[in-house]
Amino acid sequence: MSSSEREDLKNVARRSGPPQRGAVYLGERPSIGKTLARLLSYLKNGYLIHFIIVCICLILASIGQVAGTYLLRYLIDDYITPFIGSDNPDYSTLYLIVGAMIIAYVTTIATTYIYNRLMITVSQGVMNRLRKDMFAHMEKLSLKYFDTNSNGDLMSRYTNDADTLRMFLSRGMTQMLSGIVTVVSVFISMITLSIPLTGVVVLLIIFMLILTRKIGGLSAKYYRAQQKSLGKVNGFVEEMIGGQKVIKVFCHEEEAKKEFKELNDELFNNASKANILTNILMPIMAQLGNLTYLIIAIVGATFAVTGTLPITLGILASFLTFTKNLMQPIAMLSQQINSVIMSIAGAERIFNLLDEEPEVDDGNITLVNAEISEDGTIRETNDKSHHWAWKKDNGEYVKLAGDVRFNNVDFGYSDEKLVLKDLNLFAKPGNKIAFVGHTGAGKTTITNLINRFYDINQGEILYDGINVKDIKKDDLRHSLGIVLQDTHLFTGTIRENIRFGKLDATDEEVENAAKLANAHYFISHLKDGYDTVIDDDGGSLSQGQCQLLAIARAAVADPPVLILDEATSSIDTRTEAVISQGMDRLMEGRTVFVIAHRLSTVQNANVILVLENGKVIERGDHDELMGQKGTYYKLYTGSFAEG
Repeated sequence: MSSSEREDLKNVARRSGPPQRGAVYLGERPSIGKTLARLLSYLKNGYLIHFIIVCICLILASIGQVAGTYLLRYLIDDYITPFIGSDNPDYSTLYLIVGAMIIAYVTTIATTYIYNRLMITVSQGVMNRLRKDMFAHMEKLSLKYFDTNSNGDLMSRYTNDADTLRMFLSRGMTQMLSGIVTVVSVFISMITLSIPLTGVVVLLIIFMLILTRKIGGLSAKYYRAQQKSLGKVNGFVEEMIGGQKVIKVFCHEEEAKKEFKELNDELFNNASKANILTNILMPIMAQLGNLTYLIIAIVGATFAVTGTLPITLGILASFLTFTKNLMQPIAMLSQQINSVIMSIAGAERIFNLLDEEPEVDDGNITLVNAEISEDGTIRETNDKSHHWAWKKDNGEYVKLAGDVRFNNVDFGYSDEKLVLKDLNLFAKPGNKIAFVGHTGAGKTTITNLINRFYDINQGEILYDGINVKDIKKDDLRHSLGIVLQDTHLFTGTIRENIRFGKLDATDEEVENAAKLANAHYFISHLKDGYDTVIDDDGGSLSQGQCQLLAIARAAVADPPVLILDEATSSIDTRTEAVISQGMDRLMEGRTVFVIAHRLSTVQNANVILVLENGKVIERGDHDELMGQKGTYYKLYTGSFAEG
């Protein structure tokens, strides 16, 4: 895809969604309740029993803690106070209540250990499933999505967003649930001890909650902005790492540092504002908790000494302990606001990816292996053959011949600007069709439409007389072999990279494809030959060698239609001459679409189409177009004059 076409897509993305860089786009605030409900649905599927056990353990832990504290009242009032000054104290009942308190606290310790261990299993399982769902859904998205979203931002969802969510599930969620259960159970116990003192605590808690909501609401906005800014920083860093050679060639280091500084400062500002608000909340809540404890101690002691209310020393001691127990989870919940908000923001970004509309495939015609008899009868077979056929849903078969036609096709990456306008062309089986023209004329766009990477605005594209919209996309793309201008190799052996074009290809087929592309010679001279492991994008190979492997990958697929998008752009003239015979053998009997700036590579094409502003302005073979002395003649003679 040309730079101008990519820019069109970027413009569409800017109009239809958040900007990729620059000012933070907060957008419409998603529903936290819906996000949490959707997250809980992952807990229900596969981990419902685990989660039920966790909830039971949380309740038991809370009951054990409350029971131990509640028994403190009887320990003081019924046993310790009466024993003061007694000459013959009875310790038998004292041992019972102390034993009951020990059992309560041991129960709390055991159940806390169990639910924390279980939540680790649950959180890892949920994240495992979420990552699988994310990757599976990502594979269903259209090419347009990846053209309009930075790779770094997508990676940030798998790393930063997923990690904050994992921390919330493994720790934050249990702490929140434990805090809620503890608050409820402690509050009920406090009411049974003293309603007036409980009323004082409630007033102080209401003030704390209002303060928490106010500060938490402000920090939530900046945490969402922080996650977006982090995605943009990651995207920029990934782009700069991949383009280091270009940056150094053009001495662009200072400009790159300046742009990174702007993005990093934006992240710094959003993160600082979010964390400042959260960090000031924690000490405020802690001191308010201490203040509450002090107020209850003074008020309770006053009631006990004056006899205004029936409050004993045991009740006051238990109530003060409950006050601490109540303030701790409330303070803990306020401290969890940081991770909770970040986790919800991360979950929203993950679910936004999962909610992206997948690539639409409404085709019902499939590609099958076929046997063709002498009279032309087509029969489907399970045996591998060199013949293919289109199978319609009514059982009719159409031979895959490679006849491709564009009828009155309009296409644009946006409605405001058409890249192709009323385009008409045809490629008969076995023809070699070449597209030439200036950058941005729409050459690569035509091949993208044949693959249905994008759908046309108007007109129709016929493949062996069948509208490509009626063919299943996987089957359509199986029938096409493509060598792209930007070669992409994967981490693995050379054999595995060639076999990527046909996963069930034998070693012999792989080597024959390499010989056809003239890659066998350099492969055989590598230390481990075809088993040589290469890095992502073939960092240990030259650019020309990578291109040869891409050609071999297309050759092993043995497709009836070939698309060569600047297939020899990275190969020197000598290497190009050596592989030309192999390429000719590869193209023999196939329909071939060739895009080339090096016009010497398209001289033997059956038809050369000259494109300008999305329209075919010249059509013919090399000799005919040279005789016309039009645009092709100027391009051809100009290329040689420059070379």
